[in-house]
Amino acid sequence: MRFRGYWLLPLALAGMIFWLSAQGHYPGGIELPPPLDKAAHASVYALLALALDRTLRHTATGLPLYRRHLWILAAVALYGASDELHQFFVPGRSCEFGDWLADCFGGGLGLTLGSLHLLFTRRLGALSWRRGAPRRSDPARDLILVADPHWNAALTGLEAATAAHPEADWLFLGDIFDVWVGFPGMETEAQRAFLAWADARRAGGRWVGLWMGNREYFLDRHAARFDLMGEGIGGVLEGEGLAWEHGDLINTADRQYRLWNLVSRSGALWLVFRLMPAGMARKVSAWMERKLRTTNAAYKLTFPREAFRAAAQAHAPATFLTGHFHTHEVEANGIALPWAHEGRFMVWRGGKVEEL
Repeated sequence: MRFRGYWLLPLALAGMIFWLSAQGHYPGGIELPPPLDKAAHASVYALLALALDRTLRHTATGLPLYRRHLWILAAVALYGASDELHQFFVPGRSCEFGDWLADCFGGGLGLTLGSLHLLFTRRLGALSWRRGAPRRSDPARDLILVADPHWNAALTGLEAATAAHPEADWLFLGDIFDVWVGFPGMETEAQRAFLAWADARRAGGRWVGLWMGNREYFLDRHAARFDLMGEGIGGVLEGEGLAWEHGDLINTADRQYRLWNLVSRSGALWLVFRLMPAGMARKVSAWMERKLRTTNAAYKLTFPREAFRAAAQAHAPATFLTGHFHTHEVEANGIALPWAHEGRFMVWRGGKVEEL
């Protein structure tokens, strides 16, 4: 019933558009000369896009932001085209390409306006998603925690920790590589080796989770290769009192990063990468990695203690984990995990976080 309820608003808007198109004149003798007619088209389709976005956020929680927006824009464009075709057969109405362009523009505008709050709020459900099982078959097993290894050519520490703890489960909290773009032809040998390692651990009955950070892009095609994959807020292991996120979205004052996060995970950037030749796409991803190293130094060098504490206490009494900050900090029930760049891993054992 809840699922159906979310669809009532977009279906009602679509029905209203269909009814209006079936009228020879606007109700009440309203006249909309150009450019007001285009503004009306854009406004109505912006509302339709916003309603679809809200609906899919709640009914398709495994759909990343870029896929959700691409699906919505495709739906708006197709419905707008069908609406113009419908008007071709209605006396007093006309089928106009300009109206369809206004419909498409309105859809994009609606999604843009609906995302603006993500620049300054902790209400991040709109860009968060997860797929898989947030529950381990044996919570008594050690859970090895790996935050920000920033691997490049070598998976430093992974083989040694696997050999020393063959029975353990694993949770990766983002920034696994310097940059990882999940398109065919763009993944490195080391990234393919990591995926093979995850396949082998799961084949051996071990739970492996991956929560994406600010250096992972468009990895959802690999979601089936992990027991749990997600992004944004909302990481949790049910029944264990453990919650997490990568940590890059903790500091609401870092607007520059928030804007970059939205742009870099948008459907527009996905389309750009897909249309690029593989060689050019690899160069662009390398440029992105260099920019991530050097931008916003003032925010990167300061641990946002108050914001971190507030985020942690929102999950109390669970233990709340992040990576991202490259420093080991403890605030209330929150723990920022240390940088794993030299194989420094942590472990969740007996309801506590400790060094492996």
